[in-house]
Amino acid sequence: MDSIITVSQFLLSLSILIVLHEMGHFLPAKWFKTRVEKFYLFFDFAPFNSLWKIKRGDTEYGIGWLPLGGYVKISGMVDESMDTEALKEPPKPWEFRSKPAWQRLIIMLGGVTVNFILGFFLFGMMLWTYGKSYIPTSELKYGMALDSVLIRQGLQNGDVITKIGNKPFNRLDPAVFVEALVLDNERDLTVIRNGQEQQIRLPENVAEQLTSQKVPKAMLMAPRIPFVILETVPGKPAASAGLQKGDRIIAFNGQSIPFFDQFAPLAQQQKEKSVTLGILRGSDTLQVPVTLTDAGLIGVKTQIEGYFKEEREKYSFLQAMPAGVQMGMDFLNSQLKAFGQMFRGKIAVKDNLGSLISIGKMYGPVWDWERFWHLTASLSIILAFMNLLPIPALDGGYVMFLLWEVVTGRKVSDTVMERAVTFGFFLLLALMVFAFGLDIWRHVIQRFL
Repeated sequence: MDSIITVSQFLLSLSILIVLHEMGHFLPAKWFKTRVEKFYLFFDFAPFNSLWKIKRGDTEYGIGWLPLGGYVKISGMVDESMDTEALKEPPKPWEFRSKPAWQRLIIMLGGVTVNFILGFFLFGMMLWTYGKSYIPTSELKYGMALDSVLIRQGLQNGDVITKIGNKPFNRLDPAVFVEALVLDNERDLTVIRNGQEQQIRLPENVAEQLTSQKVPKAMLMAPRIPFVILETVPGKPAASAGLQKGDRIIAFNGQSIPFFDQFAPLAQQQKEKSVTLGILRGSDTLQVPVTLTDAGLIGVKTQIEGYFKEEREKYSFLQAMPAGVQMGMDFLNSQLKAFGQMFRGKIAVKDNLGSLISIGKMYGPVWDWERFWHLTASLSIILAFMNLLPIPALDGGYVMFLLWEVVTGRKVSDTVMERAVTFGFFLLLALMVFAFGLDIWRHVIQRFL
C-alpha cells in the first residue's frame, strides 16, 4: 500500500508537469497556425501502442505506456520522433519550418516558460495556504550550527543570536541576518554563549566576507542537534559497519563530538580512511570502525525532529506571490551551485545523480499535500532549467539554433538539425540509462550484498 501511495503521488506530479509543459508548446503553435499532429502524456514508442488516444481536428491526443516524459509532435519540425519524411518535400504554410524565426523561438520557449511560472506560482500558493515554517531562536536549546565564514568573524558553534544591532533576532532566518549585515551595515550582535549574554562586534569587512564566499544563505546557520541516525543507506559505510536507526554518534577517533555539525570537518580530513566512531546505543557505548567514502561521508540520514518546535508565518495572497518567486529563485540558485560543485568534482556524481526512481522515493509512503506541492514546484523549476540546457533534442538546443538564425540571418539546415537531434537524443538516453543504473545499484543490488 505504501508503494502505491508513493507511485501515485509521483505519477500525478509528473503528469501535471508534463501536460502543462507541453501545453506551453502547443498553445503558441496553435496561435501561429502551426499544425500539431500529436499531444501525448508519456511516450507511445514501439513496441506497445497508446493506452488511450482520441483525434480532434488535426491533433491526436493520447496517453503513452512509458512514463518517462511526454511530447507534442509539431508538423515540419525535427524532433525525437526522427520522422523526417515530410522534410523531403517543400515546406507547407502550416509547418514549423515555414514560420518566422521569432515565432519558432516563442513556440520552443513556451514549455520552460510555463514550468518557471508554475514553480513560482506553486511556491506562492503554498505560502498563502500553509504559511512558512520557521524555528524561533528560543527553541534552539543546543544553540546554532554556523558556517565557517561566520566562525571566522568571531561567532562560535552553540551561540544563539538574539539581537542584530537593536533589533530582536527571534527566528532562525539567515536571509534576515545577511540583509542586516550587508544592506543595513549592522555590526553589533547580542548572543547567548554558554548561558551568558555577550556583545560581539563583527569586523567591518564582514559584508565583503559573506558575499565573496558565496555561501547559500540557508547554509549559514542551522539548529545545532545531536548526531542521531534516522536511517542508513544500503551499501554505504554505515550500513556495512552495522550502524542502526537510533544510534547516536558521540566520538570520532576518540574525540568527543556530541553534535552533528562537529562530524563533517573531521570527516573531510579523513576521506576514504578507516576511522573509529563512538556510538551510544541505548545505554551501551560502542566503538565501531567505519571506512569513509571519497566524499567523507558514511551514508546516513539524520534525525532532526524532536529537538525544536517550528512555528508558521502566515502570508496574504499579495504577500505570498512575490515571496513565492523569491523562494523559487533561491531554490534555483542553490541547484545551480550544486551542479557547479558536481561539475568541478567537489560533489560526487555517483552519489548525487538519480533517475525517476530516486525522485519518486522523495514523495514518501504518506500522502502529504504540502510535501507534494513543494516537490512539484521544485521539479517544475528543475525541469525548466534542464530543458534550457543547450543540448540538441532539448528545448535549449532548438533555442540555441534559433538564436543563431536570428543573429546571423542564416537558418540551420534540416540535415544539420537532424544529426544534432539524433546525437542529443542518444546522449540523453545514455545519461538516463546511467542514472537508472545507479538507482538500481543503490536500491536493489546493494540490498542483497
